[in-house]
Amino acid sequence: MDYIEISVFTTTESSEAVSYILEDEGAAGVAIEDPNDFISLNHNKTDWDYVEPELIQAMGTDVKVKGYFPETIYSAALLETIQSRVDSLSDFGLDKGKGELATRIVKEEDWSTAWKQYFKPFKAGERVVVKPTWESYDGQDDDIVVEIDPGMAFGTGNHETTLMCIKLLERYIKKGYEVYDVGCGSGILGITAAKLGAHSVLCVDLDGVACKVAAENVSVNKEDDKIKVKNCNLLDAASAKADLIVANIIADIIMDFTPQALLFLKPGRVFISSGIILDRQDEVIKELKKYGFDILEIEQMGEWCAIAAKRD
Repeated sequence: MDYIEISVFTTTESSEAVSYILEDEGAAGVAIEDPNDFISLNHNKTDWDYVEPELIQAMGTDVKVKGYFPETIYSAALLETIQSRVDSLSDFGLDKGKGELATRIVKEEDWSTAWKQYFKPFKAGERVVVKPTWESYDGQDDDIVVEIDPGMAFGTGNHETTLMCIKLLERYIKKGYEVYDVGCGSGILGITAAKLGAHSVLCVDLDGVACKVAAENVSVNKEDDKIKVKNCNLLDAASAKADLIVANIIADIIMDFTPQALLFLKPGRVFISSGIILDRQDEVIKELKKYGFDILEIEQMGEWCAIAAKRD
């Protein structure tokens, strides 16, 4: 089966919101190409990652968010709906940039494998190393290696929002914790939590494809005994309170989700939220404080922030 790639030319600020729109309209997978991510990598160059300047130049200045739609569900009406929703981002105070759409036909085999040449092992935190399943890696004895094949799901781990979550998980996970990973994508955060010592992890995502990919990555990492993956909206599948909740989504959903996070978090425990554009940071903090959360720390990277907050 072929796929229709719908590319939205936007900004870093709106990239997560556009990604959500594409997923919500039925995309089987979403990819974000943000030249600012690679510019930041080169600016903070280490032995781990470096991108040739020629490649960055070829990407241009626009952020491209690509959604892959099965040809069976693609239509002109779908394209019009996506365009309308992208246009409406300005109503929420987001800079949509050009907001233009482009389409092309992509063979499934081309889409699922061509990008892999750019995904290499990298240090995501103090100890956590993210390694593609098809790459070899010789690391240090104390490395915590998370193997990932994103497949058709969002989440190779190298986006700022995910990196900040991993760093915060390293600081706040304690052995024996029960953890909820909300909007799990490829499962990278839930798997990281398990490898950091969590006793049990529930990974949830509204996207069935993401859940399938997450479950496969859980098995690859041999964490099936600790991690369960559920296809549901937010924490609708949860029944008990957790020691830590991590949600790498977008600001609006995080604010809507905060009451549920309060309900499913044990007193004195931590809620980590990410996917928040810097311009929305104060709004999210205000909402967290409204429900009695104390702000422990704020991570900032590029255009994004992540917040660690403690329930009273």
